[in-house]
Amino acid sequence: MTNGKIWLVVKPTVGVPLFLSAVAISSFLVHLAIVTNTTWLPDYYAGSAKAE
Repeated sequence: MTNGKIWLVVKPTVGVPLFLSAVAISSFLVHLAIVTNTTWLPDYYAGSAKAE
């Protein structure tokens, strides 16, 4: 395993939570950007989306 050497530099007790929190934060930011930058999503959530 060539990627296993990262744990010689960073402890797993620090690296794993840091990685998981980075994934969670980036996922939240992507979803926030979608909600704030689209005009159809709030209408979809409100149940008034129009079929084309």
